[in-house]
Amino acid sequence: MQTVFSVAVDALAYGMVLFVISIGLSVTMGLMRVVNLAHGAFAMIGGYIASYAAQSLGLGYAVAILLAVFGTIVIAAPIERLLYRRIYSAPELTQVLMTIGITFMIIGIANYVFGPTLKTIPLPHALQGSVDLGFRSIAAHKVFAIVAGLTIAAALWLAIERTGFGIKLRASVDNASMAAALGVRTEIVYAVSFAIAVGLAALGGVLGAELLPVEPYYALRYMVTFLVVVSVGGTGSIPGALAACLLLGGIDTAGRYWMPEFGEFFFYLAVIAIVCLFPRGLAGRRG
Repeated sequence: MQTVFSVAVDALAYGMVLFVISIGLSVTMGLMRVVNLAHGAFAMIGGYIASYAAQSLGLGYAVAILLAVFGTIVIAAPIERLLYRRIYSAPELTQVLMTIGITFMIIGIANYVFGPTLKTIPLPHALQGSVDLGFRSIAAHKVFAIVAGLTIAAALWLAIERTGFGIKLRASVDNASMAAALGVRTEIVYAVSFAIAVGLAALGGVLGAELLPVEPYYALRYMVTFLVVVSVGGTGSIPGALAACLLLGGIDTAGRYWMPEFGEFFFYLAVIAIVCLFPRGLAGRRG
């Protein structure tokens, strides 16, 4: 029973880390309709910034997270302005080629500047212990990842579905020319949405450093995983992405724990089954 509980907690924490990283990709693909294969690279940048801030500058964990998020947004802003705006309405193949090129450029820069070694992000004392639930104890950093994931899910859903900005974003996606005619600054809407997406990716890169180690080939190593989560959940759907992360995170964690010799077999078996049953994803939008 204790083993089942431990696996469930690990699966929940892993699922939440996947969600925090992948939800930004879901927003760009489902709402902005951009196939951004460089999304994992921005998560990697966040991890590198946090590691440098904590290890080399001796800053605290909270400060390192803030620097990672805002530093990644600052780095991504000119890339969005100079490159991404050219492909917002381009064919998918053009978007794929552009963003995969950006990914390889970021990988090369990271490898040149920081070297090929893994980068760690030291946890503060408060997250190194455990949380006693009375009948079981849970590692504090896993509790933090779970709470952060749930909080981000709720906040992002409210922002997109219940605010004026969310209305402008959906209007800009559905009919950019009409939204512009009605006074919506579509270029600002896209820029803010892109900043939110890369900021969440950076945050996920820091939160998940214990589970998804930060290294130069991080962006390629986990690219398929992030794309799979978005596809299974349904692009543009926050509840769908959350459900996909929890489901696939649970299957992957349980499979690796009880049958490690199969590797990711059960993970991709579940993906194939879900995609066959739900071609648009668990909560994909039509059209």
